[in-house]
Amino acid sequence: MREPRFWQARFSPSSLLLLPFAVIYGQIAAGRMQQDGIEAGVPVICVGNYHMGGAGKTPTTLALVELLRRLGETPVVLSRGYGGRLHGPIEVDPASHSAADVGDEPLMMSTRVPVVVARERIDGAALARARGASVIVMDDGFQNPALIKHLSLIVIDARRGLGNGRGFPAGPLRAPLRLQIERTDALVVIGDGHAADEIAARVTDQGGAVLRARLVPDAATLEALRGRRVLAFAGIGDPTKFFTTLRDGGVDVVTEGAFADHHAFTADEVQQLAAIAKRDQLTLVTTEKDLARLGAATSTLGADVMTLPVSLSFDDEATLRLLLLDRINKVRAKT
Repeated sequence: MREPRFWQARFSPSSLLLLPFAVIYGQIAAGRMQQDGIEAGVPVICVGNYHMGGAGKTPTTLALVELLRRLGETPVVLSRGYGGRLHGPIEVDPASHSAADVGDEPLMMSTRVPVVVARERIDGAALARARGASVIVMDDGFQNPALIKHLSLIVIDARRGLGNGRGFPAGPLRAPLRLQIERTDALVVIGDGHAADEIAARVTDQGGAVLRARLVPDAATLEALRGRRVLAFAGIGDPTKFFTTLRDGGVDVVTEGAFADHHAFTADEVQQLAAIAKRDQLTLVTTEKDLARLGAATSTLGADVMTLPVSLSFDDEATLRLLLLDRINKVRAKT
């Protein structure tokens, strides 16, 4: 979905008009979050958001996977498979599945780590464990009570924060903020800015950790793009961040194409992008997640589509490492 502009405006009439519905939604979400979950049989680490829309969950998930591997663990990612038609539980196969089957993020991640897609997370956890998972990394699902989470990492953008701070549909929050903060073990603040400072202070006050991190674009790709004129397009939570990353890397972004998060590109849209690129002699550049969603449609572009890979770098990885080891060891000590 495309985020309404009034989600960023606290005194918008549209937001104020929707406040009664936000109260009802918040009460339902709060009641659901407080339900009891079940043990998965292995440690469960959840990477989530307080709000709807993207803030960097996928890069955070992949960074956790790599850190867990260095700690000797065998992580498997568990996803609901947003945007995919398959309910699962099923292990994603990048050779045979499409984004329409399993969702763009699971498909993209499956080239780097085993990913299980399941609408019912309990069933997904069982399959992940059968596939040899020593640790399950949940991509989203912070507000879902089905599984007991042993460590919850919440991702927030330092520049965008939580918008107007109201609950859906008056704002982007998925549940009452106080309740979500109480269940936060660590807040991952990505990028530069101060929009998340107040939230970080509240997390610290209730005993949670605050981890600063930044998205690092692939240096070789940026070097290859310098000197070219680029048409950049993206259907992610914050396309502007992608365009800014390119420009900050010295890339000449001539034309931007911003689409809604998880946007399903039509044949006409793909052909229009190709036509503009050909007419203006531009190089097409998108995100890895968007390329996964384009799939076979890239063959109709008549031109190569480059992607800009990004990775998440933690300012204090040692603190995260200790946090992971502490929770994993505590879970295993009980079994």
